[in-house]
Amino acid sequence: MVSVKTPLAVSCGEPAGIGPDITILSWLARKDLALPAFYLRGDPGFIARRAKRMGLDVPVQLVEPGEAVGCFSKALPVVATGAPMDDRPGEEQDETAKTVIASIDGVVQDVKQGDACALVTNPINKAALYGAGFTFPGHTEYLGHLAAEHWDEGPYRPVMMIAGPELMVVPVTIHIALKDVPAALTEDLIVETVRITANDMKQRFGFPAPRIALCGLNPHAGENGTMGREEQDIIIPAANRLKDEGIDVSGPLPADTMFHPEARKTYDCALGMYHDQVLIPAKAIGFDESVNVTLGLPFVRTSPDHGTAYALAGTGKARPDSFAASLRMAAVLANPGSI
Repeated sequence: MVSVKTPLAVSCGEPAGIGPDITILSWLARKDLALPAFYLRGDPGFIARRAKRMGLDVPVQLVEPGEAVGCFSKALPVVATGAPMDDRPGEEQDETAKTVIASIDGVVQDVKQGDACALVTNPINKAALYGAGFTFPGHTEYLGHLAAEHWDEGPYRPVMMIAGPELMVVPVTIHIALKDVPAALTEDLIVETVRITANDMKQRFGFPAPRIALCGLNPHAGENGTMGREEQDIIIPAANRLKDEGIDVSGPLPADTMFHPEARKTYDCALGMYHDQVLIPAKAIGFDESVNVTLGLPFVRTSPDHGTAYALAGTGKARPDSFAASLRMAAVLANPGSI
């Protein structure tokens, strides 16, 4: 059990997806899953209706953030945020977008004000939010914007990490088209990403000297320039700069041989040059246990390592494992020594 005096704040996520389901299921299994106290920002009536649709008897209590820990053992605490929502699983509704965005804004403000020790975000569908003025490629980028808006010490550059029990990975470029990756990849971008990753692995995850392996961009890591020049021109110079700074960096390594069990023993985190290069192995190895962690921010943020899963919404068949792991990790990162 992770013991916290200040609760975790959870955003509602896309209401047509499984975010509400996994929140409800996690609260029901809070003892068996050894979960810290948390509250959800959203519509309490909607959460109660979703639980009923799933055939579950879940008491939902309207609270302020400071009341969440006290009632967590008896009811699922919900801080009313945004407009009331209809429960229509799998069916996107334009009118819910503002509530989804308000929920994200709210949990960030709660952490800033000290009402929550960390935040856990439920999955969103970015396309469903664009009509409400959401202009960011994803959660990670939006949280970087909110950090700059609410904290004075910036600028902040958020870095996405997928952390599982057997593999930790970071993509250097995130939510961009594959065809745009070579142009976006720069020596400075790699250096900055590794610096942020190494710092958070030390400060938050407790690695005294994290070992970071760089993937090559091209097949066979470019094979000495015969399959592309990015390794010679960008990745190797970045690695040399990082080594000069005292960071334990290896590579660039061929991505197709980096993720078998023996190879994984040689590093603590793998940095890929693009999103799917490292997220595919991370999710294949630990889909139900991996957690999305945002590095480089002045607060702790985690999220389940999956999407909205519309087909499972409201059925009771969604698995809460990754969400529960997100809660536990957020509590530990925000409260070192809590377990």
